[in-house]
Amino acid sequence: MMKNKKDRGESGLNTIIGKDSIIEGTINVQGGIRIDGMVKGKVSASESVAVGESGTIEAELTARVAIIGGKVVGNIFARDKIELQANATVEGDITTKNLIVEEGAIFHGRCNMKNSLPESLLKEE
Repeated sequence: MMKNKKDRGESGLNTIIGKDSIIEGTINVQGGIRIDGMVKGKVSASESVAVGESGTIEAELTARVAIIGGKVVGNIFARDKIELQANATVEGDITTKNLIVEEGAIFHGRCNMKNSLPESLLKEE
């Protein structure tokens, strides 16, 4: 019996950046990434980017889904959904089809909600 990608874990959470980690540069992940430390640069994931409450990102984020629980300084592009949790702080523009903002989240920037994003935003330059 053939298993699909989700059953094999290929589209799940592949990478975790721990609370005390500091990374500078470009991160490209096939699948999902959770960030509890600090990242400066650019983060791109084929599935999801999750920023924990202790996570701080100074980067452009690109993913299918972005779930923000910490601080992001930079633009966020998510094909399907962006979720700003209660402790989230976002300083930058967001572009997505669906936006969820929990009470208590702080968002400084512009929001573009479109049915589809340009392919140029979805591909690595």
